[in-house]
Amino acid sequence: VLTQESLLRLLCSAAGGSLGPGEGPTRECQYYNVNYEAEKTNRSGVEVCEGEEDKRSHCYASWRNQSGSMELLKKGCWLDDFNCYDRLDCVATEETPQVFFCCCEGNYCNQNFTHLPDLSSPVMEAPPIKALDVLIYCLASAAMLSVVLLLAVWTYRRRKPPYGNVEDPGPVPASPLLGLKPLQLLELKARGRFGCVWKGQILNEYVAVKIFASQNQESWQSERDVFLTPGMRNHNILRFIAAERRGSELWLISEFHERGSLSDFLKANAVSWTELCHIAESMARGLAYLHEDIPHLRGDRHKPAVAHRDFKSKNVLLRSDLTAVIADFGLAVLFRPGQPPGETHGQVGTRRYMAPEVLEGAINFQRDAFLRIDMYAVGLVLWEAVSRCSAADGPLGQYLLPFEEEVGQHPTLEDLQDVVVHKKTRPAIKEFWLKHSGLAQVCATAEECWDQDAEARLSAGCVEERISQIRRHAAGLAPPTSGTVPAVTVVTNHAA
Repeated sequence: VLTQESLLRLLCSAAGGSLGPGEGPTRECQYYNVNYEAEKTNRSGVEVCEGEEDKRSHCYASWRNQSGSMELLKKGCWLDDFNCYDRLDCVATEETPQVFFCCCEGNYCNQNFTHLPDLSSPVMEAPPIKALDVLIYCLASAAMLSVVLLLAVWTYRRRKPPYGNVEDPGPVPASPLLGLKPLQLLELKARGRFGCVWKGQILNEYVAVKIFASQNQESWQSERDVFLTPGMRNHNILRFIAAERRGSELWLISEFHERGSLSDFLKANAVSWTELCHIAESMARGLAYLHEDIPHLRGDRHKPAVAHRDFKSKNVLLRSDLTAVIADFGLAVLFRPGQPPGETHGQVGTRRYMAPEVLEGAINFQRDAFLRIDMYAVGLVLWEAVSRCSAADGPLGQYLLPFEEEVGQHPTLEDLQDVVVHKKTRPAIKEFWLKHSGLAQVCATAEECWDQDAEARLSAGCVEERISQIRRHAAGLAPPTSGTVPAVTVVTNHAA
């Protein structure tokens, strides 16, 4: 019986092509999903890898060892992981993980996979040691140890911190999970620059577990600190559960959302007019709360304004009812009165969503300037949602990233500087979208968010109010015409 992959290989061979593993850049991988029924996907076949900007693609496989027998869990494409670079074979090297994972580069390199743990060197039989040798070794070791200790004391007394007082981050706060362990990791969901994300389970609750390697402690600590900031509990902000050390790994545990990100949802689904309004309004509400400075939260507690700095559809999660939840605060900056905001170097975030002032390196390092950078990205995310709305009287195209039509999937910084900064181009708004009165007004809102003049952009609170008014008008007996946009004041000097 020919599988989909076998048939594809046969056709390619007949055409003189080659799909052999490890040959050239990774464009296709073997696909398998043990949870295909629950996730409504194919069980097996071929997955075409969709690249993202200038990132590399890989293939992966994950499996579990159940009482001596192997249970294959997933196979498919994997996005830009330095651990996979230049690996021609899919080999898991961890000694005894709960779930084995391997990745590699090259078409169909995940066809075969194996587990080869890093074993210690074989034990060599030592020659017999004489008593005199033992005595000499002991005396020499003691002398060397004394010298090392003296040098250490001398260095400690003379040294001065090169950058002033460097504070240790201190112990990890007590975890609410201490009484609920063990936490079971169920399924690997994503792998990124700083670590990987698992679906886990604590008692009867599913959770998301973001695992950082020890060398990425700074990123883990930064995101943990944002979550622990007073006032970060909000229905439209990802709910934080705990931060923990597990051996050499650093874990961030949060609520789990089965629908995943807005980007992934739009790839696979069209949205109705009602769903579009709900997603957009709840997304703006979450960002408005994030941007807001609340001096008297409860008693003397103060919630500072927070700039996200990597706002995009991948970092907007969806609840089961499509309510938007803002996530991933690894690059976020807090603005506390009278305190420096911390690390605010310019060109951070995802290149495709960078505002013009970020692309040209002309950032005003003030709070409102960072909040307006987030708002530029909001305009692009609104465009993504509108492009997949079924309410328009016209063809529903496939999902595209912002500027994908203009600069493709892998734009350089220079490409985007040319398009966004110099030509002042924005993603194309289709004419038939504007024939729907509600969509026309959402498009107008997106245009006011991505304005070239940062000070002219709407605030998140204004976008929330604008979408709310559009939704109410559209639900009324006399919906507004495409030329009428509810009046909303542009806020330029406030957080929300």
